Amino acid sequence: MHINLVRAQENLVVQTAKRELTLTGYTRSQTNATLSSEVSGRILQINYDVGGSIGKRPLLEIDPTFIDLDIAATRKNLEQLKITRQKRRSRVNYLNKDFSRIDKLFKRGSSPESRLDTVREDLVQARFDLKSVEVEIDITQTQIRELQERKSRHKVYAPQGWIVVAKLAEAGELVTVGTPVARVADYEHLVVPLSVSAPELAAIRQLPPEFDVRLNGQSARAAINWINPEFDEKTRKLNMELALRSYPGPRRGGLTCRLALQTDTEGLWVPKQAVISRYENPRVFLKASGEEVQVLVLGQTENHLIIAEDPRLLPGTALRSPATARAEATSGQDPSR
Repeated sequence: MHINLVRAQENLVVQTAKRELTLTGYTRSQTNATLSSEVSGRILQINYDVGGSIGKRPLLEIDPTFIDLDIAATRKNLEQLKITRQKRRSRVNYLNKDFSRIDKLFKRGSSPESRLDTVREDLVQARFDLKSVEVEIDITQTQIRELQERKSRHKVYAPQGWIVVAKLAEAGELVTVGTPVARVADYEHLVVPLSVSAPELAAIRQLPPEFDVRLNGQSARAAINWINPEFDEKTRKLNMELALRSYPGPRRGGLTCRLALQTDTEGLWVPKQAVISRYENPRVFLKASGEEVQVLVLGQTENHLIIAEDPRLLPGTALRSPATARAEATSGQDPSR
């Protein structure tokens, strides 16, 4: 019993007053995006409805008929160019052999120089023709890659796991380049926007990197996502955002999030059990001297009274419990001991 009394006395200390408050905000998706068509055409099908979670399939597909025809025609042209290349390679090989034969005859004096010059020029032109068709093949292969890339744009994809929140087009509808077709949002990661005063922001900055919040009445964890330093002259507050780290329940917008804070305020905190109030005359006793100090109560919290500042009651001053003070007064014990 004596040990409990000693421990209770140790907790009777004057503190700087804090105001307890609760900030309330509502969840929303961390990221959202509007998807637009990069090509023109008719929508063949939409694979997800509003509220659907994006999987591996594209969000929607646009008719690729004309781009398929372009790809097929270009591939046929490529085949024709490859045949031409084979012919010109054969021509170059033949002229190489012919030039070697005429060159040997010329060196033996059996063939005139004009004949050698003619064969040499034919070989040079054949090599130019081969190089030309090889360049055309490279250009055509590049065209096919470009067409295939354009064809891939006929399928509009969204990040997997995101949710469709709005459909802005329907199957069978004609769309042009830049036409918005859907809005999607990331509800796997929720954030809570808040508008806070300077004291509230200071209190939030004093919290650990991750802190407790209440999400729809359940415990959750959150962290500061960002703080906008721009001051809103109308509300005289700063905008900030909390990112929820772990939380139970559904992933959606509109969930109520509450953050309990303590901000500095005028006055002092004294434990309620350290205050004696007789005839509406509240007072406390200093532990060191036993001196009785009258206090002016400004408000209260669950465990403390908020009192006006007093030079004898500085933060950190230890107090005696009223029961201890009465017992010492009755026994005649020196209160300073």
